[in-house]
Amino acid sequence: MKRACVIGDPVAHSRSPLVHGFWLAELGIEGSYGREQVSDEALAPFIRGLRERGYVGCNVTLPHKEAAFHLMHETTELARSLAAVNTIWFDEEGRLHGDNTDVHGFIANLDQEAPGWRKATKTALVLGAGGAARAVVMGLAICGVERVIVANRSTHRTDALVAGLPRVVQAVRLDRLPQLLPQIDLLANTTSLGMVGQPHHAFTLETLKPNALVTDIVYVPLETELLREARLRGHPTVGGLGMLLHQAAPGFEHWYGKRPRVGEALQRHVADDIRARAA
Repeated sequence: MKRACVIGDPVAHSRSPLVHGFWLAELGIEGSYGREQVSDEALAPFIRGLRERGYVGCNVTLPHKEAAFHLMHETTELARSLAAVNTIWFDEEGRLHGDNTDVHGFIANLDQEAPGWRKATKTALVLGAGGAARAVVMGLAICGVERVIVANRSTHRTDALVAGLPRVVQAVRLDRLPQLLPQIDLLANTTSLGMVGQPHHAFTLETLKPNALVTDIVYVPLETELLREARLRGHPTVGGLGMLLHQAAPGFEHWYGKRPRVGEALQRHVADDIRARAA
């Protein structure tokens, strides 16, 4: 029986076991997927000993994505561009391979939920300057968005984020939002604002370009206040749940040998769990 897991610190909140468990049952695969809480100090020995622990690979969540990158024998070009991995597997010789599927997850979610967004998006605004922001920015640039603006309170973080990225990416201070919103075709929040237990966004979408697409990588709650305001103002919106589901698919295929489908049944399954825990 093939076994995989997600590692992080903390990791009890992760819904990855719910996602992979659904696919294992749907595809009739005898396998398992669990959680492993791994501290910073235990990360290297844990990853190097994955096979001895009976695992065929693992997902990596916060705060280990960057540190895990440096433990790989081989990485994909995308993982090297982001200097972070979230998916690990072995080759036949036991060498560790790492990929970053966050870019795939973000783009596949938009493709599924907002068909036509690529043609409609010339200028995108990304809020945040962490690892998720870098993945989103990279994805937008790969898809041919002509101008990607990264906004954050701290300019040194945005400057560091755009270093080494395509020239279509530029960094600005968050206080420039009122001047930027009328130019934006796509607005993406990659911060924790709007997440359960976190404050909401402190700006209005009143001046946002009509018909601009608004997306949020937060998926708890399923609709953040940012998405709610955008929807009430008539903007198309895309929540963060789909990104979680799509980024999980490549790892599942590596470990269990079959490509899973991100369909309505899976989305309902995970969304119902989110609502139940919130009740």
